[in-house]
Amino acid sequence: MAKHGLLPIPDAINPFRIRKQRLMNFNPVDAGSTRKPVDKVQITVFEYDGEMVHEEVMDHVNGCFRFSETSTIKWINVDGVRREEVEAICNHFKIHYLLMEDILSEGQRAKMDEIGDNLFCLLPMMYFRPESSSVEQEQVSMVLGKNVVISFQDDPGRDVFNPVRERLRTSGTKLRNSGADYLLYALLDVIVDNYFIVMDKLGERIELMEDIIPRQPNNRTLGRINYLRKEMQLFKRGIAPVREVMNGLLKSENRLLEESTTKYFKDVYDHIIQATDLTENYRDMVMSLQELYHAQMNLKLNEVMKVLAVVTTLLAPLTVITGIYGMNFEFMPELKHHNGYFFVLGMMALIFAGMIWIFKKRGWF
Repeated sequence: MAKHGLLPIPDAINPFRIRKQRLMNFNPVDAGSTRKPVDKVQITVFEYDGEMVHEEVMDHVNGCFRFSETSTIKWINVDGVRREEVEAICNHFKIHYLLMEDILSEGQRAKMDEIGDNLFCLLPMMYFRPESSSVEQEQVSMVLGKNVVISFQDDPGRDVFNPVRERLRTSGTKLRNSGADYLLYALLDVIVDNYFIVMDKLGERIELMEDIIPRQPNNRTLGRINYLRKEMQLFKRGIAPVREVMNGLLKSENRLLEESTTKYFKDVYDHIIQATDLTENYRDMVMSLQELYHAQMNLKLNEVMKVLAVVTTLLAPLTVITGIYGMNFEFMPELKHHNGYFFVLGMMALIFAGMIWIFKKRGWF
């Protein structure tokens, strides 16, 4: 936890610069277009049933084709999306061309399709980068076939599927004794559960800002509030369509989905609704931060105006007196008095002190 008064965002990171770079790198024409090629593709295969589990990592796509001939459950996870490998897998497992194009495209909205003998899900996998307090997302595509789930993701260096892998390696778990549809549920479940982890991190930033704003209502604080608000919007836009994905799975009558698994998809559906509602609450909290910032700025301005008003009021009588005796009239009796100068200064000091006493008594400062 950062100390009060400091956000865990390095000074070298400018929120406006980060957002500007994102906007400059985004091209609406490219949304949904074919992704850039990757240097390396890694394929991990889990083959299992209630009695055994076999795990194998391979660099060439042909190695996973032999698993299509077995009756056990298979999870084929492809890290790094490249057209050559995706086409080979789709052709071998008879995945429709339209689904293949969805896998190869990027920047797509979360969706669910049923084409041919396959059920297809596409949704974002969310990450939180603490170095910049930013939300990052990775597109994940999953294809459910007979006794097989094939998943495609961009970054081989990170994902949220480790809990599923551990359950597969452990004998006697429900995952090991269930079908491929339950495996699809398990993968969707860990993705949605990770949304809450990202939201918790964003919530911590909101709480920090609530402590910082009353002490540092400046332009830098306003920039951090706007940056946090835009990250919340990015997160909300990413997860909102996942609700439709889960709703489509619940309404599907595909023979690949067993009736006994429906209740588990309903649980994920409830979680994504909860995540969406929580995102709305966090968005409202960020908007409240902006209101708090403006209130603090108005309070600060009011304090400045109060000081200026008091100073002006204290000097007003003195200005009147000096103005009167600054007139160039010849017949002013006080001007001939031997101690007139000291008398006027004393009267001015008495008036000044009396006004200060009255202001303090009334609690004006």
